[in-house]
Amino acid sequence: MSHFVNPFTDIGFKIIFGQPASKPLLITLLNELLAGEHHIEDLTFLDKEDHSENRNDAGIIYDLYCQTDSGEYIIVEMQNRWHSNFLDRTLYYVSRAISRQIEQPITEKIKVPEGASGMLCEEQVSYGKRYRLSTVYGIFLMNFKEQELESKFRTDTVIADRENGRVVNAHFRQIYLQFPYFTKELSDCNTLYDKLIYALKNMNQWNRMPDALKEQVFQRLDRLAAVANLSEADRIAYDKAVDSFSVSQIVLEDSWNDGHAKGVMEGERKKQFEIARNLKRIGIKSENIIATTGLSREEVDSL
Repeated sequence: MSHFVNPFTDIGFKIIFGQPASKPLLITLLNELLAGEHHIEDLTFLDKEDHSENRNDAGIIYDLYCQTDSGEYIIVEMQNRWHSNFLDRTLYYVSRAISRQIEQPITEKIKVPEGASGMLCEEQVSYGKRYRLSTVYGIFLMNFKEQELESKFRTDTVIADRENGRVVNAHFRQIYLQFPYFTKELSDCNTLYDKLIYALKNMNQWNRMPDALKEQVFQRLDRLAAVANLSEADRIAYDKAVDSFSVSQIVLEDSWNDGHAKGVMEGERKKQFEIARNLKRIGIKSENIIATTGLSREEVDSL
């Protein structure tokens, strides 16, 4: 077994990023992802479950849901395997996080009229102010290729003018990271951002942290992710997660192999039909076509 937990298992992701001791590591990762756009000094882990009274919304559980010191909300999701309508789910998650901001009555503190100088009271805000939003970032770590996205590692989406690309509303942000497209070697990783991504993708194969990863954040990652440092409860949960992960990988590989073999067979069969058509076009007898291509008489006669 690897020295480090696999971040693409649910429990591995939680161990690395979802516990109080993970906060500095998570802040570093988020700041690298949002470099030039936003800088986080601190954040608070929020309840990951949506307790909406709407039965269609209640029960949604984000992998990580947090709020920055300056008020932005961030959803971080890890998805190991492809599933249908994945992009629709991510859109729904970010939309729900936005709508949750206005589901409770919003109040603001105002000064009481003269005679009570210095005192404050709360008053429900005006209709327009009720829709004042904080930015919601959806960050999705994907251990698969999504055919609806471009064939690249990182895709950033915003609400923008289709004609000129100008951002219309900056409060809605989604970042998709397709790890299979990250192919850099460690020697090619010159930024902390690249090194973090490289570590997350490859750490499950390591027996120790590479010497080239000297930054403090990797010392923290080493401590958090070392299997030997897990509590007994986390170790039991992680072992079960690894078994489940291994089984899912076998199922995916078998499915791909079966599909590949089927595709090869279908390709060969199409080729034989094409040969048969050409032979029939130049007047070769059906018996000879059958002997050459292996097709049945019915199939040859139908051409």
